[in-house]
Amino acid sequence: MGDARAQLDNLAWDKNDEASEISQKRLRRRDTCELAASLAGQKFGRKATFGPPLIIGGYNILYKFPIEKTLQEGATARYIEQHTQILVPKVLYYGEKSDLGPFMILQHVENRGLMADQIKMPNPDPDVTSVLDPNISETVLSNFYGKVARCLLQISRLSFDRIGSLSENGDNTFSITGRPLSKNMNDMLQLANIPRAVLPPENKTYSTADNWYVALAEIHIAQLIFQHNDLVTTQDDCRNKYVARQLFRRLAKDNRLSSFGFADDSWSAQSKSWSSPLSRAPSNLGSFRLWADDFRPGNILVDDSGDIVAVIDWELSYAGPTQFILDCPWWLLLEVPESWKPDIDSWTKVYDIRLQTWLSAMEKVEKELGSETLPFVLSTHMRESWETGRFWLNYAAKNSWAFDTVFWKYLDEKFFGTREEDVSKDDLWRTRVNFLSEKERAAMEPFVEWKMEDKKERILVDWDPEEAKQRLSEVLFD
Repeated sequence: MGDARAQLDNLAWDKNDEASEISQKRLRRRDTCELAASLAGQKFGRKATFGPPLIIGGYNILYKFPIEKTLQEGATARYIEQHTQILVPKVLYYGEKSDLGPFMILQHVENRGLMADQIKMPNPDPDVTSVLDPNISETVLSNFYGKVARCLLQISRLSFDRIGSLSENGDNTFSITGRPLSKNMNDMLQLANIPRAVLPPENKTYSTADNWYVALAEIHIAQLIFQHNDLVTTQDDCRNKYVARQLFRRLAKDNRLSSFGFADDSWSAQSKSWSSPLSRAPSNLGSFRLWADDFRPGNILVDDSGDIVAVIDWELSYAGPTQFILDCPWWLLLEVPESWKPDIDSWTKVYDIRLQTWLSAMEKVEKELGSETLPFVLSTHMRESWETGRFWLNYAAKNSWAFDTVFWKYLDEKFFGTREEDVSKDDLWRTRVNFLSEKERAAMEPFVEWKMEDKKERILVDWDPEEAKQRLSEVLFD
């Protein structure tokens, strides 16, 4: 299949690159550095000096939710510091108002680089995406995996009563008060030019896992509607994307996604023939776990001996369905499955091998800590996640540009049963179109006609907020 990732909006990408370049230049200007030094001086009560920034994080160059991101990240990092033994840079100050805009002042942590650099395949080109070194020794890899497993086991202890982003109350307590701010939501604005108005409202939180699965499914549908350029190639491609997204949302609304791949799953085609015992699904109400979209070796700082000295970048973290943290990590190979070369099938084969190393490392740490003291035996849940395909369900739910490939390749037949053999890629929609409701089927061809006509002019559309909400509502049949 080659590159399994759907295309970003290239016009939006170009616009993003231009804005990023402008922002980088501003960040490196002397007057900006002087403002940063002035802010530090005000907070610490003494004169501050500055040097040119050597490393600038991507999300801090150009971020579509700057105030939300900063307040959520500051609160999450402090919560992690107070409630776990995970090493994080101390958040000294953060806020939404300053001469620089939203700001965060962190403790500097001495380090010798990122964990990802210790396990990646050597490559002199810094612009090439890191992938796991295929020649890394099993002992070395197991050692690194074990250190990260300890962090995840601590994160799994943190429990929340709603799904959403953390905020700090000012009295050393924390609450879930904002929408779950995810990487996919930021990318919707930055790389697809999706109208803000169709994303979950800023103060929206969720009381059940199923409600958040519905919201994620609706973001996928919003992408299909509002990404003007490059997402859809042909009429059949549009039909494939329409059918997959409508079916996924239907399963979410019927409260089925949260049980898939667990002992509670009695609805999927896969469940009818599953013989091995499975764990029960976590509670759908009132008990949720911290999920960090950007938790990976590329955000873990280590010392000379490879020990973790800090886990950084807690933006894009929120209290999410417990199902998320019960999945095996996507980052074991460093690269995402949809961008792996030569194809996603190759990623899956390599991942299956490295997963065994990860599970062994996790089991070793669980034994050392005493599994009876842990809320979950993560190694068991993660093994089941991979074997049942639950890993792919949650990966598809969180990643719009990977959704279509993952749905048709790894989920469709597990959900609905075996397709006829040798169905062409263009005809996948035909195998499931009868599963749509009458309204969904009747609306498909007019939608395809509109989409194909709409995409002829390569522009970035600035939707009126109310018109955008209405258009989304029409395709959701609300």
